[in-house]
Amino acid sequence: MEEEKVKFRCSECGKEYKAEADRMLCSECSKDQRENRPLRGILEVTLDVELPSSLLEQVRRECASRREANEGGLQTSGGARLPARGLSPAGAEFVRRLLPIDSSFLPPLPVGETPLWKPPRLAEKLGRRELYLKDDTANPTGSLKDRASFLVAGWARELGIDRITVASTGNAASSMAGVGAAAGLDITIFLPATAPRAKLVQGLQYGARVIPVEGTYDEAFDRSLAYSREHGGMSRNTAYNPMTIEGKKTAALEIFLQFGGVPDYVFVPTGDGVILSGIYRGFEDLVRTGAADRMPGIVAVQAEGSASICRALETGDFSDPVSSDTCCDSISVNVPRGGCFALGRLSKHGGGCIRVSDDQALQAQMELSSGAGLFAEPSSAAALAGLRVFEKEIPEDASVVLLITGNGLKDIDGASKKMEFPI
Repeated sequence: MEEEKVKFRCSECGKEYKAEADRMLCSECSKDQRENRPLRGILEVTLDVELPSSLLEQVRRECASRREANEGGLQTSGGARLPARGLSPAGAEFVRRLLPIDSSFLPPLPVGETPLWKPPRLAEKLGRRELYLKDDTANPTGSLKDRASFLVAGWARELGIDRITVASTGNAASSMAGVGAAAGLDITIFLPATAPRAKLVQGLQYGARVIPVEGTYDEAFDRSLAYSREHGGMSRNTAYNPMTIEGKKTAALEIFLQFGGVPDYVFVPTGDGVILSGIYRGFEDLVRTGAADRMPGIVAVQAEGSASICRALETGDFSDPVSSDTCCDSISVNVPRGGCFALGRLSKHGGGCIRVSDDQALQAQMELSSGAGLFAEPSSAAALAGLRVFEKEIPEDASVVLLITGNGLKDIDGASKKMEFPI
């Protein structure tokens, strides 16, 4: 990390800080932190980098070619569009230059460059020719959270730190455990004892120190911070560590490069708000660098039983927390730690927030599986459920990307709720 090029800036007051491992929140704004409220003074990474004009021009040419292919040909003999797997050399270089970590420190693991593809049968059922799935179930541990873990691990290695602690509802924990195993780091994870067993098994398989908490994700979050303060190392906690948002922004950069521009809408499953914030950060970077000339319409999708950000968008602020009650465990939080940052971006860019019921999420899960061949966990399928709720507000010819964040095998109990098992 080049010190003069990478800094931290408070997302609320704008104060700048040196990018250091022991600097996770703004010292001024975090003074106003109230118990059981989203984090105040979340820091965002500012990257002073000017992209070569030749690289930008190459990216623009490739995007135009990709868009033409997506709108027209690039078909198999059966008529289905081929998945846009990976990135071109220019695209990969473009993403690399927008990261604050020297790539030599990133772990030897194929994180990112996940497919963006059209599901023809599902698109036909929905009456949407321009429907795309950004399939982050293809990441090594099966979820988008690998993007954040990847960057956090790289930053830790760059700073010579070999110990990372994280709290999670399950995916971030198993992700940090897997990425940490590839990077040779010591990983401790805190997660609710009620987390899906598959995610617990993943963490143990990767060799992490697993500490189940008899309580909520919010309690696991606080316990993990106390552990970090006592034992040292780096916290990977979502929103708390600025690199988590930076890592997740790469999904937006890839959507742009694979789609061939900015889609009209992106639907994002949302719990604590950090994936949503990362998607906003990625598209903001694209506009800032001149690669794109507009933002997409970004729609946060929350479970009805865990909809703090939707309520805050309606009222303008976060009220007393409401106990989460949803089968969508990956977006189940009482207090969205990244809520202030996410709310600020939704308000600034005119984004929307939609609530879906557990039944709608589970129905969407089956639609994705049977209509597209993509088995996603209920919280990820919420993106499709949100489109179902919002579809009358979107023109039929609008381009829509659903961000699919986690593999269905991570939560078999959730998927089983709509199943009738044969005798």
